[in-house]
Amino acid sequence: MTNVTNESTDWFTPENIARYYRATRWQYRALWTGKQSLALHYGYWDQAVKDHIQALDRMNEELARRANICAADYVLDAGCGWGGSCIWLVQKHGARTLGINIEPEQVQKAQEKARLFGVQDRTSFIVADYHRIPAAEGSFDVVWAMESFCHSDHKDVCAREAFRVLKPGGRLVLCDYFRASRRLAAPDEMLLRKWLGQWVVRDLATFGEFREHLLSAGFIDVNIDEATANIYPSSRRLYLTGVITGPLAILFRGVGLHTRMAHGNWKSSILQYRALKRSTWRYGIFSGRRP
Repeated sequence: MTNVTNESTDWFTPENIARYYRATRWQYRALWTGKQSLALHYGYWDQAVKDHIQALDRMNEELARRANICAADYVLDAGCGWGGSCIWLVQKHGARTLGINIEPEQVQKAQEKARLFGVQDRTSFIVADYHRIPAAEGSFDVVWAMESFCHSDHKDVCAREAFRVLKPGGRLVLCDYFRASRRLAAPDEMLLRKWLGQWVVRDLATFGEFREHLLSAGFIDVNIDEATANIYPSSRRLYLTGVITGPLAILFRGVGLHTRMAHGNWKSSILQYRALKRSTWRYGIFSGRRP
């Protein structure tokens, strides 16, 4: 495998992003979502949340509240994972949804789950890239993205495409990780890049940079909510999971049961928390509106 910290390589490609999610599906299923959730994101913790699964749902609730989603809305989930948010939006709000994803196996899984939950008449899933959304201008009431735009090398294009496919008055809502600064100390920058590389993320935007992307695309009423404290328990949980499973991970790698991507994903469980403790990254919830 190429050195994931070397930006001169072609490691950070859509093909490798898709490979990453294929290679790590069993880890997310076994150690993060279990049988109770389809969520691949960090959870949102507040006083009302009692456990990990509740925190995963709570993040959906926070985004839905900010976007004021209702049954009349048609929602695009840009980077839909296993379809968890789309299915949740149908079940909880009655919305109609479309999920797009560059990873065909995840799309197939989302389609299966939609049928299992009986919501296939209100949601659909297709293989597509959120840089080139296969929809006409003004197609959606809401564009929704959960920890997906981080993978993009062209976050300004993400913003413009989201704006294009929204109806006038349509809303954008997303949650993601963002770098704390462009002026990190060299060891902190190295730590951040080492973690991101394992997740096939080349770089993160700062809050300010991403806000400018949204404003330049034409969005108004752009709002940023810092949610780092709310995801901190999830980050720590991921770290502790990595520590506890460390001996197994090393054994699996030694006997060939861990691919390099899967082993890198285990490393990232520890690195992401260390990077957070060093204040190299933040978590934010953005919202905005097309005039």
